[in-house]
Order: sequence, then C-alpha cells, then structure tokens
Amino acid sequence: MKITFLGTGTSQGIPVINCDHPVCFSTDKKDKRLRVSIMVEWDNYRYIVDCGPDFRYQMLRANVRKIDGVLVTHDHADHTFGIDDLRPFCFQMGKVPMYAQKRVIEILSKRFDYIFKDEDKYPGAPSISPVFVDKEPFTLNSLEVIPIQVMHGNLNILGYRFNNVAYLTDVKTIEREEKEKLKNLDVLILSCIRHKKHHSHLNLEEALQLIDELKPKKTYLTHISHLLGFHKEVEKTLPKNVYLAYDELVLEV
Repeated sequence: MKITFLGTGTSQGIPVINCDHPVCFSTDKKDKRLRVSIMVEWDNYRYIVDCGPDFRYQMLRANVRKIDGVLVTHDHADHTFGIDDLRPFCFQMGKVPMYAQKRVIEILSKRFDYIFKDEDKYPGAPSISPVFVDKEPFTLNSLEVIPIQVMHGNLNILGYRFNNVAYLTDVKTIEREEKEKLKNLDVLILSCIRHKKHHSHLNLEEALQLIDELKPKKTYLTHISHLLGFHKEVEKTLPKNVYLAYDELVLEV
C-alpha cells in the first residue's frame, strides 16, 4: 500500500494570505503546505481522503489520472470544497463514490445541491454516489477500512484505518472504545496544529501524549499550521519515530 500526502496544512495552508510570520516566507519546500489530504493506493486502486480547495492542483501535481472514490472525514470547507473539481473523474467513470457520515452527505447535498441532485441536473456538473459510513468496517475492493470516530471539538468526525495504517485529522479527543481500534499500528498519521492549545485540535504536546499512549511504530504529523514552526527545526525536537509529514511525501507500507 502506498500513501501520498497531497496536502499537510490547515484550513489556510502555508503560506497564509497576508501573513507576516517567518514560516510563511520560508524557502524550504517542506514549509509549503496545501490543505490536508492523502491518497491511498494498493493493487490498481486509488482513493482520496478529503477533497479540499486545493484538490485540482493536488491532482495535477501528483499526475493522478484516475481515482476510485473519495472518503470524507467531515464537512468543513478545507476538507470538501474541491468537490466540483471531481468533474474530470466523473466524465471518465460516471458517478464518483463518496464515503461519509450521513450527516455530512446531507450537509454537502445542500451546500452543493447542483452536484447531488438527479433531476434537472446541469450538463457537465459532477455526480456523486453517496455511501453512508458509521461505526461499522467496510470494504474497498478487498481492503477492509475501519472508521474511527473522533471529536473535533464538539463535532463527531471520522478517521480511517487501512490495514495497519490509520489517518486521523482534526482530532481533539478520542473515546476509549475508539482507541481500541488503533492498536498495533505500523503507521499513525495524526493532526497537530501548533504549540499553543487549541479548542478543537491537538497541539504538539497533546499529540505526543496520544502517540505515547497508542504506541504506533511510526507517526507522521499533519494538518500543520505556520505556528508550529519551521519544518527542519521542529523535526529536531520530536521523539524517535515521530516525523512531520510534508506535501508530496510518499510512504510505502
């Protein structure tokens, strides 16, 4: 299985518009972060997790010529506002399967009603085939996927486990029952927004505490803001087997 980090930034990305923070002026490629998303590939299958505002460029940059579906963690703009750019894939394959909580599909069907409706559809609009996801595992072309329910502040959202790899973004807290699903991981991909505490995201201290509790073999931090600091400097401070992810990083697991 191959994991490609399409984007590793927060809702504003890095550099942030009209920002004077030094990280936003960094010349290090690893400090340039698009909105958060990964691509998961195995055999001849390819799925995207989240479809944010940078989706079009992410697909062009990675030279992606086909996908088999999209998994959505939650409905926030930085995770879903690239849905219209699914059009080229819809022209190729018809309706694109979208896996998400029922609540999320209902919100998106109002926000993007021209995409989700079947009658009087505008010619050329993308088409989505919704698949509701809750707590139960499901299969994507022979690969078992385990949804992980986590709290993004007061909002219940989803992470996903693919074999021994788990992807958890926009996390603040996780119930004990859900943590049981995160045992014996080879790779944990976990959000970490900054040093200072945040009301709905893990900061670095909290992320490291969770990593110490779950004990994955390796962890890659994502959903990173400019306030975490320069990539090279932060990496030097991290424990063994904990790394900062960066755009276009590829993991073979």
